[in-house]
Amino acid sequence: MTDRRIVRIGLGALAALSLLAEGTAGLAQPSLRSNFPGRRIGGGTRGECAARVVAHLVPADSVFAPGPALTIALLEGPSANPRPLQLQFRPQGPGGPSSAANAKRELAPAPAGVTLLGAASFKGEVLWESSYRCGDPAPVSSDPLSFVESVSPPALSLLVTDVTPNDRVFQARLQKLKGLCGAQVARAELAKSFGLEDVIGPDWPERLPVRCL
Repeated sequence: MTDRRIVRIGLGALAALSLLAEGTAGLAQPSLRSNFPGRRIGGGTRGECAARVVAHLVPADSVFAPGPALTIALLEGPSANPRPLQLQFRPQGPGGPSSAANAKRELAPAPAGVTLLGAASFKGEVLWESSYRCGDPAPVSSDPLSFVESVSPPALSLLVTDVTPNDRVFQARLQKLKGLCGAQVARAELAKSFGLEDVIGPDWPERLPVRCL
């Protein structure tokens, strides 16, 4: 066998391995989409705070690619005594997103409505959790480690970078909501757009404020 032929065979093998690697990488996020045990609707069944609805405005499988706009949104249900809402973003997998994606944020207590905000730029996958801080916001001890954690199940979603046609539909709906910043959206329209008819009930306000941060 000539040296030239050996080189050709070697190059062919490298090309085949490269294609195999690309195919494996392409299957990574689709697998996450089908296997991610998320829940886009949080809240428990007991206690006014713990049972209050918090829902991520993402597809039903709770996996969402926000795209270049990096816009995400959530829905808070009615409450007579609103509590702060805690958001946490955690990178998933090795060497994925930048450290900016690993962050916590707390939103001030608010009545029922929609809140849109920008996600930090990331690569790979980011786990997004949202839950109310149901403990007494006033300090009850001089110990800085004395605090009460929320015990309600959080809304749990996975933010990814591979965009599907369904993601584009949700991206467009979020951009439409963004055009209502500072205004209100009809309860029925919001429920239909995001598949939340079984969550948004007749006891909710007819129109919900749209807050943009």
